[in-house]
Amino acid sequence: MSLTPRLPLSRSRMDRDSASRKIPGFLDQVWSNPHTRVVLIWRGEALLAPGAEPALELRSPVETPPWRHRIYLGLTTESVGSVSQGTPVVAAVLDDEHGHAVEPDVVRWTSARTFAHRLSDRDAGIVVEALAMSNWHDAHAFSPLSGSAAVSAQAGWVRVDQSTGKDLFPRTDAAVIVLITDSQDRIVLGSNALWESQRYSLLAGFVEPGESLEAAVVREVFEESGLVVKNPEYVGSQPWPFPASLMVGFRAELDETMSVELTPDGTEIIDLRWFSREDLLGSLGHVMMPGRTSIARAMIEDWLGQALPDEAS
Repeated sequence: MSLTPRLPLSRSRMDRDSASRKIPGFLDQVWSNPHTRVVLIWRGEALLAPGAEPALELRSPVETPPWRHRIYLGLTTESVGSVSQGTPVVAAVLDDEHGHAVEPDVVRWTSARTFAHRLSDRDAGIVVEALAMSNWHDAHAFSPLSGSAAVSAQAGWVRVDQSTGKDLFPRTDAAVIVLITDSQDRIVLGSNALWESQRYSLLAGFVEPGESLEAAVVREVFEESGLVVKNPEYVGSQPWPFPASLMVGFRAELDETMSVELTPDGTEIIDLRWFSREDLLGSLGHVMMPGRTSIARAMIEDWLGQALPDEAS
């Protein structure tokens, strides 16, 4: 079975309602609806409601400060608390001045990268969609076609090149992440040069133009480890809007007819290790695993047959 329904950032209780985006003036109509709820985004983080249980603070449009971008996220598909099923939700992206004025306590602003696994399915879906679109708007103020200003349209889901009139659509960068097993059912974990010491995860990399997902698996594994793998098998996917990726998970088998020597590329990957289940559990005191929100964590736990303790993150 696919891991996707169990992945923290793949959860959602939103109908994206794409048909409404092309209605002229639709975003302003939604904004004037007193039932609409707004999630606030500032510096890539979302505002949490006060209280012991983590939840997004969803405001009315009249309670929302001046914004840089607005994006219509869709309609809720279930009733939660005071927010009814079918409620329109909009993301409002704030600048530094207004973000700080709304809530100067940085604890109330949270990163989905480290916190989304604690949110409800609805809130996780809202914040991931909001961040992905916010990041796209920030990166595409100008058209890559002409260099002219690009203006938001279609409820925040298109930017229009003001020189050519052409529509620019959001893009997602596909990346593969691979759990490699050998004949002893051990897995390979690597340590990235950008991480803190003793943090290990699965091998991953972006899909190149003109390349299939399966071909990317074989290439990325070889480039980062010197290993050759075969039989890539899809296991699930989840968005990773930091800033604009889709992580596509695969299992693959080590081709033991080829070289099996671990050879870190020395640029991205500085160390590689084989782990049996016993090795992994026995090393948790000094080896750190991927965070709770990552697909890597879920894939490792699926292979391990049990959840990793929180302190392993």
